[in-house]
Amino acid sequence: MFYLILRLSSDVFRHALLVDTMTIRLAMWSGPRTISTAMMRSWGNRADTVVCDEPLYAHYLKVTGKDHPGAQEVIEHHETDWRKVIDWLTGPIPHEKSVFFQKHMAHHLRPQIDRAWLNDVTNCFLIRDPREMLTSLIKNVPNPTIDDTGLPQQLEIFELVSKQGKTPPVLDARDVLEHPREVLTRLCEVVGVQFTDSMLRWPAGPRDTDGIWAKHWYGAVEKSTGFKPYVPKSDHVPKHLQTLYDECMTFYQRLYTIRLQA
Repeated sequence: MFYLILRLSSDVFRHALLVDTMTIRLAMWSGPRTISTAMMRSWGNRADTVVCDEPLYAHYLKVTGKDHPGAQEVIEHHETDWRKVIDWLTGPIPHEKSVFFQKHMAHHLRPQIDRAWLNDVTNCFLIRDPREMLTSLIKNVPNPTIDDTGLPQQLEIFELVSKQGKTPPVLDARDVLEHPREVLTRLCEVVGVQFTDSMLRWPAGPRDTDGIWAKHWYGAVEKSTGFKPYVPKSDHVPKHLQTLYDECMTFYQRLYTIRLQA
């Protein structure tokens, strides 16, 4: 009897040790203007987590020639070889942390990039109502295309990952802003990490982990100390983008219907 108790205690200890030392690489696939940087702040405020900011952006700019703010500086400052980026994303987690949160723009995953590495990360998705996304995006990208929104790529990645037998989690930006604790708790449960209150508040200011493009895009986030309450936008999609908006809605609704809810 004593041996059995000792054996069970040993098994429990080994299981607890395994859980405690388990690592996770969380790849969150977003489109532009979807509170993705605030989400990076949230995860970056965890003691067990290291974050990275759009690691495929420099490669994307180099191969597409997109005229984004500070594009040449991004290319010169960040790694442009996607193979080296993927090796880093799937290699040892930096700074001996147990969680590696990777903020990705889905459209940065260009067709020539091998998809096999997606099996080595835990994939999740962040979406936003296309009207709110587009009316924000055009302030920096005046004439966006469907490719610029990342929505087709999000659906492609979602379907590719789903074929492995597990439906990856999808978050909607409005749900996060309206119920941050509840939605983030559900996400943590699904991906297998413990939710902490530190994900709800963070210090204002820039981060060393921010991409060099932060000065063009992160003004509001650098002033933030948490998820701001959701406020409906009254902006209307310009007429010349109505067809694009309709196309965006087709992709968005397919992901929206299976999102995690509070």
